[in-house]
Amino acid sequence: MIMDQGWCSTSFLIRIREGDFEGTDLGGQNVVVGLFFPGPTMFDANGTGRVYIDESATAEQQSALEKILQGLPGGGMEIPASLLSNWLPTQRSSITVEAQDGRVQATIGSVGEVVSQRLVNDQGDKMTMQNATFNLVFGFEDYAADLAPSEGTSWNDPDMPQTWVGKSGAVGQIAWQGS
Repeated sequence: MIMDQGWCSTSFLIRIREGDFEGTDLGGQNVVVGLFFPGPTMFDANGTGRVYIDESATAEQQSALEKILQGLPGGGMEIPASLLSNWLPTQRSSITVEAQDGRVQATIGSVGEVVSQRLVNDQGDKMTMQNATFNLVFGFEDYAADLAPSEGTSWNDPDMPQTWVGKSGAVGQIAWQGS
């Protein structure tokens, strides 16, 4: 896969409804992962990533989320994490999320904004992608995700190699389990 800008970047907002890791309750936590791939392809395994943990998380929750999101126990982040050669130190930040009528907007301290709006057809039904590689890699339930363009998403972490703005996106349910 050749990137259209010579590089590729993304930010994932993960809203945990319920769950635990090694006995640590993670329910109610919001966390963001920022990923940057310098190219010429994503598969050069030369990417940079950072985990952003909400400042309300305990030290135990932060440790658990870092492990999960860096793909250490397997699960949904194992493949994306394998494409990174550099993990920046985790950053604690305020993460505020507003969701209404298929629109999600999250502000991550002073470094970024994640925005998505689910697409619907003329009948009001969600537009989805099914069985796409993206859905399989991240473990979306039923291998389906709702299309949700991310116009308005922007990232400006001074420690990341590049600032970026979002264009495309997806929203789905994930039930991650490590190996």
